[in-house]
Amino acid sequence: MLPYLGYFAAIFIGLSLGIMGGGGSILTVPVLVYLMGVSPVLSTAYSLFVVGSTSVVGASGYFRKGLVSLKTAVVFLVPSLLAVFAVRKLLMPAIPPELFTVGSIVFTKDLLVLVAFALLMVVAATSMIRSQQAEMVLDEALHHQQVFNYPLILGIGLVVGTLTGFVGAGGGFLIIPALVLGARLPMKLAVGTSLAIIALNSLIGFAGDLSAGTPIAWSFLLGFLAFALVGIVLGTYLARFVPGAKLKPAFGWFTLAMGTFILTKELLFHHP
Repeated sequence: MLPYLGYFAAIFIGLSLGIMGGGGSILTVPVLVYLMGVSPVLSTAYSLFVVGSTSVVGASGYFRKGLVSLKTAVVFLVPSLLAVFAVRKLLMPAIPPELFTVGSIVFTKDLLVLVAFALLMVVAATSMIRSQQAEMVLDEALHHQQVFNYPLILGIGLVVGTLTGFVGAGGGFLIIPALVLGARLPMKLAVGTSLAIIALNSLIGFAGDLSAGTPIAWSFLLGFLAFALVGIVLGTYLARFVPGAKLKPAFGWFTLAMGTFILTKELLFHHP
């Protein structure tokens, strides 16, 4: 029963991406772990492929409309791609299966990934819940004179690349403010550029897994991706009638609940 729910959830992930232009991909790892029975570390690799492929679809639509800033994307991607590839190729394989013990909890590599991911979900959820207020602040920032802030964009690129590599999530909630504040991009241009960055980041990270010899169940992975793409097509159509901005706070609360559930389950009811 759970695998069927997992494929249904893949459609939901694509649906949310199509309607809101982001956010849904953060559910990919929990769906793979808790509904499809994939190990947490392998789930981050699969998530990179799913997030990267779905973001390519999303970014292509923005690119056709001229809503991708190539200059900004290149500056952001230089440190980000180096970080994500290094994390997947070098850091992840080097982390030992068991790290340390706190009381009765043995912190394994899988547990570390899940806890880090759940914390990221909480931060991302807070960003989505406060999205309307945050977007107003970002829009106001555009009225002030700013230069193209290379140090900020390079620094955030490094952080996002590291996070993407470690937990397999896109990090759009960090990328978009960096693009607006650091490169003075309008919100729509920032969203399109963010999707292009997430697509390349995620697929390069997945390439790091392939080069490190991570075993990939291609038939399963492509099947999961197919359901997510069905969701994106449906979501892109529904976006004409459903305002994504109004859905984002509600989705944020759902993501917050999921992150809290993972932390509670893994830290309070964890069985090694």
